[in-house]
Amino acid sequence: MTVARSKFATSAAALVAVGLTLTACGSKAGDTSDRDASASASASCVDTAGDSIKVGSLNSLSGTMAISEVTVRDSIALAVEQINADGGVLGKQIRIVAEDGASEPTVFAEKAEKLISSDCVAAVFGGWTSSSRKAMLPVFEDRNSLLYYPVQYEGLESSSNIFYTGATTNQQIVPALDYLKEQGVKSLYLVGSDYVFPQTANRIIRAYADANGIEIKGEDYTPLGSTDFSTIVNKVRTADADAVFNTLNGDSNVAFFREYTNAGITAADMPVVSVSIAEEEVVGIGAQNIEGQLTAWNYYQTVDSPENTSFVEEYKAKYGDAKPTSDPMEAAYTSVFLWKNTVEKAGSFDVAAIQEAADGVSFEAPEGTVTIDGDNHHITKTARIGEIRGDGLIYTIWESDGPVDPDPYLETYDWAASLSGN
Repeated sequence: MTVARSKFATSAAALVAVGLTLTACGSKAGDTSDRDASASASASCVDTAGDSIKVGSLNSLSGTMAISEVTVRDSIALAVEQINADGGVLGKQIRIVAEDGASEPTVFAEKAEKLISSDCVAAVFGGWTSSSRKAMLPVFEDRNSLLYYPVQYEGLESSSNIFYTGATTNQQIVPALDYLKEQGVKSLYLVGSDYVFPQTANRIIRAYADANGIEIKGEDYTPLGSTDFSTIVNKVRTADADAVFNTLNGDSNVAFFREYTNAGITAADMPVVSVSIAEEEVVGIGAQNIEGQLTAWNYYQTVDSPENTSFVEEYKAKYGDAKPTSDPMEAAYTSVFLWKNTVEKAGSFDVAAIQEAADGVSFEAPEGTVTIDGDNHHITKTARIGEIRGDGLIYTIWESDGPVDPDPYLETYDWAASLSGN
């Protein structure tokens, strides 16, 4: 696949509005006027004079998304601990300033402002929902600071102030749809949480379906944190689709799959492919309620590589043998090392220097080799389809032939021409 065009957002007000709808786009990465204006309007207070450097960790430690985000916080801490043990970054030890986004986009924006303006961090690692990212994006652009965002998302966005270390659409959703098509799926039912990511993802899924002869038999949304799925599951059952595409997030997945099981629907009857269920969510759902169902990610605890073996061993040694590793936490862990490697390539903690140096920076991650695309600030990632098994782990049943170049605007797909709005 070819690399997508660079399109960096420039209007904070527009991005907030777009965050309430579906997409965001803007100026090219090479344009420096907006960065210069932001820098002059808000001079950095990052202190590089001492023997340490501060970074922010901003994750939901409370609320409906805590089930997913606490482990992301933990993996960021592990990466920092390992880097510090190896001498730090440019000879400085990293100090984490941790904040709770509380599963609320407005709180994420407020805490991002605090971390940048009051705590004077050099970069922030965190966010999960697209609503949280879109709420934070204007803050990072206005303050000319950097966010490393670790979660798969709906694409159709890029910003010079964000590094996207989770998958974009062509590295997760499109491979999942290709896999289902190859398995003979002719119809889908769409179930998602009611916010930016599921709505945009389902627009993309519908465009794919229209071009590939797949019927969409239904589409339902429910607020984040919803726990009553009796009506939706009944609609899914009566629709009798070949498969369900699930974009629910957080605690809602627990309630959905328990109701799915209670309704007597199995993976053999109507498989569900999920894009926001990882190993820690499987624990909360109960393996018996989700065994045989499918996931689309770029990393599983069961990935067979020396880097992953070391990662899993060290994570469990720090947090306990019962704690699984997962895709978003691995992407967050990886993002800290990508920041370190970029800072060292730039020889500076300066935002402009990091942006200039980012292209081609790589890391031998637990998921495989990842490399930053300097034009759109996404990274290469190996696409994987997994099956959830009775031991609560997810096992790869298909993977791409090596890392997939990021294409956040789906420019390499004719069927997606109308999606970006350009």
